[in-house]
Amino acid sequence: MTLGPVVHELPAVVAPEGEPPEDIGTGHPMRAVTERVAADPSSWTAELAAQVGGFFDERAGEWAAQRSDRSEVLVDALDRGLPAPSAPVVELGAGTGAGTRVLAERCDHVVAGDLAAAMLANLPPQLADRVRLDGSRLPFADRSVGTLVCVNMLLFADEVRRVLAEDGALVWVNSIGERTPIHLGADAVAAALGDGFDLTASRCGWGTWAVARRSARRPLGDPVA
Repeated sequence: MTLGPVVHELPAVVAPEGEPPEDIGTGHPMRAVTERVAADPSSWTAELAAQVGGFFDERAGEWAAQRSDRSEVLVDALDRGLPAPSAPVVELGAGTGAGTRVLAERCDHVVAGDLAAAMLANLPPQLADRVRLDGSRLPFADRSVGTLVCVNMLLFADEVRRVLAEDGALVWVNSIGERTPIHLGADAVAAALGDGFDLTASRCGWGTWAVARRSARRPLGDPVA
């Protein structure tokens, strides 16, 4: 018998201020893709990957010019959820490097991956090693990644389970919470990861985050090594 995921909710330390950001997530086509892929990884086809990659390639220049700030909620996730990220640190869906900057300040070596080549071309190379990749087929060995960071990224749970080290962690961030097009709440992340993970989750401003670790609880009846 196995023990299901547990989500530990922490109180928010930074309350939302002012008017909420524009809800650009509800009804956005990427919301449907996000939910579908998390529930059924086989729905991610080569055709869909090409469409999503092209979608973000077209927006790379605009994103690089805006330099949108993802730092507040990601910093909170690291401060309270994962103060000492284990190496190697791999960021998936790195885009043009808004979150990469935070990671580069805290970690000696960061690998920034993205499906969209144009996004990576606009990510400053001094921040991280840049790797074009598909999250459904990560170019990393089993149990080889200490920390996976996903800021507004699709969740390919099978690959997370495969590549995370035994003491590894997934840092999951939605920069404007439920209003983010690519959004999954902590409960949905836990459900996708399945047995063997526990999550700590909270809010920071309008953003939400969750940190998932392999559970220290053993399945009932399993022998102790």
